[in-house]
Amino acid sequence: MNKIERGRGVSLWRQIAERLQHEIVAGTYKPGTQLPTEIELANDYEVNRHTVRRAIAALTENGFLTATRGRGTFVADAPITYPISSRTRFSEIISAQKRQPGGRLISSAEESADEEVAKHLDIAAGDPVLRIETLRVADGVPITVATIWFCKDLLPDLVPHYAELGSISKALARAGYENYKRDKSWVTAIAATADDARLLQVEVGFPLMQITSVNVSESGEKLQYTRSRFRGETVQLEIES
Repeated sequence: MNKIERGRGVSLWRQIAERLQHEIVAGTYKPGTQLPTEIELANDYEVNRHTVRRAIAALTENGFLTATRGRGTFVADAPITYPISSRTRFSEIISAQKRQPGGRLISSAEESADEEVAKHLDIAAGDPVLRIETLRVADGVPITVATIWFCKDLLPDLVPHYAELGSISKALARAGYENYKRDKSWVTAIAATADDARLLQVEVGFPLMQITSVNVSESGEKLQYTRSRFRGETVQLEIES
């Protein structure tokens, strides 16, 4: 039984969070191990589940825990170092850190470019673009959901190639753009929408990092405009200068 001090001016949930954090740092709970359930922790600390839930939420926001809907709460692995450079390739980045990359195509569509997409792809609003939605994972854990637009005139077969190859880099290489590079990136903090929360297995409103980027060919043609939403606790960005 873990007794906590009542009436000493520190909220119960914060005391529980501090004790759990100490146990994580000390190695009592090792990376990747599952935390006891809310009921078990509530019984252990002699508090209600709401108090435990708030402590877990605080540790999750600070990167010590990762909550996966349907699986439970786990001690977070060391975050993936994700370099933002002129050559940013998800599969290469994940594999280099001894993790298994994976993912799937969620949906695809042909549509007319809106003003934002047109600006970043250097085309006219209303021009045809191909849009795909992807989910990428590392060791089976959801890492990022991305919405990606391609200029249809340059890449008319991008969608079937991606569906076959499972890699945007390989699909672009098949189209003759093997040495494409990242031209610009923007990083923004956002809250998870209902769709992103479902795919990333987090709660609605969970903090995400959004990386918006433009990739270009060797000759400077704008090939790809991407909005990627990352589970913030799973990656640390490395900005190369």
